[in-house]
Amino acid sequence: MIFGKLWRSLQAQLNKIANLLWTADPIAQMQYEYDRAVDQLKEGRVGLEQYRALVERVTRQVANNQKTVASLEARIKAYLQSGDRETAGKFALELQKAKKELEENEGQLKMHEQAYNNNLMKIKHASGKLADLRTKIQKYDADLKMSRAEAEMAKLAQDFHFDVTTDFGEIEQVVQDKIGLNRAKARVAADLSAEGLGDIKQEQAMEKVQADQALRDFEVQMGLVTPETAKVGEATKELGPAARAKEKV
Repeated sequence: MIFGKLWRSLQAQLNKIANLLWTADPIAQMQYEYDRAVDQLKEGRVGLEQYRALVERVTRQVANNQKTVASLEARIKAYLQSGDRETAGKFALELQKAKKELEENEGQLKMHEQAYNNNLMKIKHASGKLADLRTKIQKYDADLKMSRAEAEMAKLAQDFHFDVTTDFGEIEQVVQDKIGLNRAKARVAADLSAEGLGDIKQEQAMEKVQADQALRDFEVQMGLVTPETAKVGEATKELGPAARAKEKV
């Protein structure tokens, strides 16, 4: 009794392990069953080819029997026409044996042909079922992978809370700090690049005044204008249109 309980317990555990392995990867299990069916179908096809060879052999025997019967009938007719009934009687006995053998072989041929056609139909049907099964396995495999991906996406959507208390939130904060630091560096570089612009502009303005003065001196030296005209022009330029209008009034 104790050994019986132990044996049943062991069977239960083995069954549990088998169920776990069975459900661990159902697509692989389906593929395994499909491969087994394909191997069996291949064996059945080889057997069918051998059986067809048997049918062909019996067919040749029937054809030979038919030729023998036709030849014996022709000989019997020839001996009867020649009046040799004794020889014709001998061939008549051979004809009876040949016809009996022909009848047996024709029966065998009919039986083998029927069996071959039945097996051929079964193999064709099994081949179609295997094609459907292969398509179904591929569909199940794709559906299973898609369902796993959807489950993972749902899990990620549930876990990715944009909160500073989560790991993802802390990582996001670090990224934002780095972005802020990079922007700060760019702003400082821009501010530093603006230093000295006032001095540059002042220096450019001074160079322009000096250039104008040098041009006036050149015009006076060349006699293009008199010193008085140059001074009046300079005063007019310095006063501007509004000042000149006020001075006229």
